[in-house]
Amino acid sequence: MIQGHGGNIVAVAEQLGCRPDEIIDMSSNINPLGTMPGVIEHLRSRLDRIRVLPEVDGRAAVRAIAALLGVEEQRVLAGGGTTQFIYSACAALKSKRVLIVGPTYADYIDGCRVHDIEPEFFLAEPNTGFEPDLERLAAALAGIDTVFLCNPNNPTGQLMPHAALLDLCRTHPQTRFIIDESYLPFVPAEQDASMSRCGLDNVIVLWSVSKIFGMPGLRAGFLVANPPIVERFRRYMQPWCVNSLAQEAVCFLGDNQTAVAAFIEQTRTCLAQEGGLFRERLQPGRLTLYPSCTSYFLIGLPEDRTATVVCQSLAEQRFLIRNCANFHGLSEQYIRVALKDAATNEAVARHLLAAVGTTSEV
Repeated sequence: MIQGHGGNIVAVAEQLGCRPDEIIDMSSNINPLGTMPGVIEHLRSRLDRIRVLPEVDGRAAVRAIAALLGVEEQRVLAGGGTTQFIYSACAALKSKRVLIVGPTYADYIDGCRVHDIEPEFFLAEPNTGFEPDLERLAAALAGIDTVFLCNPNNPTGQLMPHAALLDLCRTHPQTRFIIDESYLPFVPAEQDASMSRCGLDNVIVLWSVSKIFGMPGLRAGFLVANPPIVERFRRYMQPWCVNSLAQEAVCFLGDNQTAVAAFIEQTRTCLAQEGGLFRERLQPGRLTLYPSCTSYFLIGLPEDRTATVVCQSLAEQRFLIRNCANFHGLSEQYIRVALKDAATNEAVARHLLAAVGTTSEV
């Protein structure tokens, strides 16, 4: 299990000798608007559900997500976060040669290694803004049976166009594509087409409620695939893997689809505005802000600064940002910052500029 996830706010607080609530966490890619309105209140009213076992297979939650995504229930499987599916994928699919499209989320690597598989890598380059070359990727698929691909990608924020990704999957039917869409709801509406409705036998979609709805602590994630693939994953599921409160939260989403759509649209409006301002504020500096269609930015540092130094400098100002050195294909020259409210975004931009030796009037 990797130890380099974002959001380790308790450890940083211990290091600084302060309380965790004194630190603003901009290392974890959670919706800057926070938890969707109504969810916490709903859970308070359902706390007595912890007295009984949850549904063994999360069936009500499955129905809720199937309705939200517009797919058939038999194509959905509930788990304790998408992490559960990442770590069982190689066993469920009997994978032999796995390709990870990166730089990307480090758990895909660990999900392979726990099954004694050393993955291969297809890495996008900084000189293209970390946009993958799909022609080169197609050529790299010879002999590969399983691909992990995050779309839009973490930590680069890059989105593969739906039509191009669909064509890639169609033209390589012998390769299983595990497509992590945990950040897709952040993408502008005209670009948010999900692969969950493509119907291809070789496509497995991972879908999370953690990021967009601001509730990662509940650990609820979903797999969407054609029924034969769902059944292969089901063999590796433990009973009661989605707890009662997580199921209640997901059912609340399914029962309030109009509010869900409004919340997602509000989030996208916020990101468009704050993302643009954040980019403008960092323009005078020595930082490289890569294109992103999500709630976070990958930032390249000047050669005379390292992520460890910059992250420590920001921590001393009570801002937690992400050191990207443990992403395969990145290094100590990269950090990731997730957007928050306007005042916080302005403050962290100012401190970032100061940390790399640039003054600003922001």
